[in-house]
Amino acid sequence: MFKSFLAAFVLTFAISFQVFSQDAGDRLLGVWEPSNGKARVKIEKIGSKYFGKIVWLKEPEDPETGKPKVDKNNPDPALQNAPLRGYRLLKDFTYKGDDEWHEGTIYDPENGSAYDCTIKMTDENTLDIRGYIGISAFGRTDVWKRLQMPKKK
Repeated sequence: MFKSFLAAFVLTFAISFQVFSQDAGDRLLGVWEPSNGKARVKIEKIGSKYFGKIVWLKEPEDPETGKPKVDKNNPDPALQNAPLRGYRLLKDFTYKGDDEWHEGTIYDPENGSAYDCTIKMTDENTLDIRGYIGISAFGRTDVWKRLQMPKKK
């Protein structure tokens, strides 16, 4: 009987920890602005992973064509006409605890390159987004700020 109780307790603890961990990871959800102010990125959760897509551009139209900006620097010719607004540039992040998300990638539409990436929340409204190739020490960090949405009355 004690073994049954212990097994039930351990299972309940494990499930509770997993739910708590997932909820803590959801602090990442929201709309964020990179330091250059050129875009706004909405971070969403799909399944158990986190993704971010461009929802606003400071300059939404290409000055050369007058049409919405597209991913013209993408190395895949089939994707070079994909609109930048709605483009998913953060992919496949998992919450690891301690306000850190790992195992994801970030895409830079300005040069058409994708990088391994980690996200660290330094406070409720600030993210350190670190893109790198190979190891994190050889990367670059950008600071993103959460956009406060107006409160509904």
